[in-house]
Amino acid sequence: MDSKTLWSPLHDGEIEVQKRVGVREEVSRWAPMAIRPYMPEQHRLFFRQLPFMAAAARDATGAPWATLLVGTPGFVHSPDPHHLRVRAMPLPGDALESSFIAGAEIGLLGIELETRRRNRVNGKLSHADARGFTVAVDQSFGNCPQYISKRIWHEADIKLNKRHISHHTRLDEHMKSWIAKADTMFIASGYHRADQEITGDGMDVSHRGGPKGFVKISSDTGLVLPDYAGNNLFNTVGNLVLDHRVGLLFVDFARGSMLQINGDAEIDWGSSEIAKHQGARRLINIAIKRIVQLDQVLPLRWSASEGAVRELLLLDKIIESEDVTSFEFVPRDKGRLPLFQAGQYLPIELQFDGADPAERTYSLSNQPGEEKYRISVKREPLGLASRLLHDNLFPGDVILAREPEGEFVLSPDNDRPVVLISAGIGITPMVSMLHVLVKQTRQIYFLHGARDGRHNPLQNEVTALARASDNVHLFVLYSHPHSEDVEGIDYHLRGHIDARAVESFVPVADAEFYLCGPKSFLADTVSLLTERGVEEKDIHLESFT
Repeated sequence: MDSKTLWSPLHDGEIEVQKRVGVREEVSRWAPMAIRPYMPEQHRLFFRQLPFMAAAARDATGAPWATLLVGTPGFVHSPDPHHLRVRAMPLPGDALESSFIAGAEIGLLGIELETRRRNRVNGKLSHADARGFTVAVDQSFGNCPQYISKRIWHEADIKLNKRHISHHTRLDEHMKSWIAKADTMFIASGYHRADQEITGDGMDVSHRGGPKGFVKISSDTGLVLPDYAGNNLFNTVGNLVLDHRVGLLFVDFARGSMLQINGDAEIDWGSSEIAKHQGARRLINIAIKRIVQLDQVLPLRWSASEGAVRELLLLDKIIESEDVTSFEFVPRDKGRLPLFQAGQYLPIELQFDGADPAERTYSLSNQPGEEKYRISVKREPLGLASRLLHDNLFPGDVILAREPEGEFVLSPDNDRPVVLISAGIGITPMVSMLHVLVKQTRQIYFLHGARDGRHNPLQNEVTALARASDNVHLFVLYSHPHSEDVEGIDYHLRGHIDARAVESFVPVADAEFYLCGPKSFLADTVSLLTERGVEEKDIHLESFT
């Protein structure tokens, strides 16, 4: 049996949790393509520009810890898609100071707080010396920007007289205050596989975020971590099902300090305590065993990015379908709005009762250049933000927003055909793109899948744009059309976007493809396109959870 056959992106713990919460079938479809045994080019370039990475490994007792590795941008580089070289080691006094040795399993997270981008690499150290180490990549995958608090970094001198390291077994008042103010933490976990002689113990480090104080202090030796909705891979929770040991890292971004905590985790799947943590699906209760506090040891400092926050006034609220409503915003100060590119998203801040503001991002669905921003939001039954927007926000109300962001944008104008493929609420950035493309001369293929006409938002706008341009080719599929949906008029074909639909509707492979929808849809569609010979560089993706 060759190494390709042996490699699997999911282990027994992750699969067990996915089955427990009812997402196993969905995740099994897209995970093998989302989690790669190599680093794609965009990840390799991303790591190279970072000034720090989060890392997870085990100490001599087997206990997992999380830490930060810091260096001048370029200190991380990838000589090839299967290896990552890091010219840094844990700092003296770090809980993982002596753990980065050849053969050790490691989890790495590259995170760019200023743009909320993050990508992960897990693997084994193939080489280590005093200057750094090399990771042989086992898994590589990206994460969405959800729950990441935006910060800007700068270099700082380390003052030796203020540098201090101490060890503890319980939280003191200073530590409790630190945790109570934290909106960001990193969590280290690992697992033990039955085929240890092949893969050994895997390690993973993950970012967790929320409103300030989202990690609750239950006692001097206890913490409660709410587990919110995510990508359904359940890397951390799946690890903890197999190995209850866990490591936490809190960073004092203003002072360059780290608080490392190690302990045992117990998962609360359904008690009444979960309801006390807004948005939590389950809780991770942590019994603290050891603490390492490293004061002012990092040569970096971070400041919260506050400059781009703007008050936006809700001008209009438009029902687009049974579960989607559009919200049109204008600046409250009546100034000009920053321009956005079609495909970008709008970061907004929403105030929940009695809680700190929470940040969410929604794709802009209107035409760039208008004196307004429009977001079209699907109401999720368990989504705090979407329910607040749908049920409690009305014209005249004000929200806070930052400038539009995102890299899911159209490439510079050229003569190549453009294919826009979306599913469900994934249509929102595509409508914005269509507004731009109809002003160009190239051929446009707009392929969209929805449940039925009642759940197909912005359909009238898309249809009008298509009818106004001979260059636009529109194709709509309904998976479960209602009796009032007329085939050939409201939609073209019954079913899902599959190989048959792509083959019949998209006549060219030499085109630029833009895809937006759930991860399972993206994975299936990318597979269809690559089988047709479409190059990876011509496929642009945007997912939602």
